[in-house]
Amino acid sequence: MLLAIVASLLTISLKAGAWALTDSIGLLSDAAEGLTNLAAGVVGFWLLTVAARPPDEEHAYGHSKAEYFSSGVESSLILVAAVGIAWFALGRLLEPEPLENVSLGLAVSVVASIINGAVAFVLLREGRRINSITLTADGRHLLTDVWTSAGVIVAILLVGLTGWLILDPVIALVVAVNIVYTGIRLLNDSAHGLLDTALPPADQAVIASVMTHYRDTERVDFHALRTRQAGQRRFISMHVLVPGAWSVQRGHALCEKIERDLIAQLPKTTVFTHLESLDDPASWNDMELDRPADVPQVGA
Repeated sequence: MLLAIVASLLTISLKAGAWALTDSIGLLSDAAEGLTNLAAGVVGFWLLTVAARPPDEEHAYGHSKAEYFSSGVESSLILVAAVGIAWFALGRLLEPEPLENVSLGLAVSVVASIINGAVAFVLLREGRRINSITLTADGRHLLTDVWTSAGVIVAILLVGLTGWLILDPVIALVVAVNIVYTGIRLLNDSAHGLLDTALPPADQAVIASVMTHYRDTERVDFHALRTRQAGQRRFISMHVLVPGAWSVQRGHALCEKIERDLIAQLPKTTVFTHLESLDDPASWNDMELDRPADVPQVGA
């Protein structure tokens, strides 16, 4: 995130310089989006430090959900930037103006885009490695910025070749629409995280594989599987059903093995297992989130 902040400061300076040289509203929109990159980087850095804090008395499950606030703030900033870009573009659309120093301005913009592309690659790689929505969101945002810059550069080249000044504000409006799409997608990701959405299919497949292994080798069963993700941390809970004749120690040892296997394959995962008897009918009545209060117990 510090790398993203430094890159944002550098690219804002370069793109603002390119806009000053050319007076292109497209390059102005590109520079304005750089401001959202900077703000998102600062907020992301702060909230990543919050997310990394260990659990405490008030936050027994940790602070990892702070990452979703970072992604939400970034998406909001992106949408605000899109409105500003569209406002300036509409004004230039009504009153087109000639561009100046096009070659030099475009060269500066290309350098800024290369910087953003390199940083986006780093953020996306690290975001996937540590499962961080903040790094992934910022990487996607910067990558969108690269494609935006490419579109602006092509539009300005076409203006120089054809003399159609209207292409400059038109591409700025296209940039604004693209930014809105990115902002809405990031906002959707944040909302799903805060709503405790289940783990992705790849993680679910790992869990299913572990459960199948123990079903086949230990003759046990599972139900009430629930998963969620909070930033970089995964949470898994399940009921483990074993033969009623098993001792508590044997059942507990099996649960420990299951938990270790899951954590080994899905790092940064907290696993909760609840031991139940295969022979007790009540074991099959608590598979939903709300457990019935009037279920008779064996021996009651």
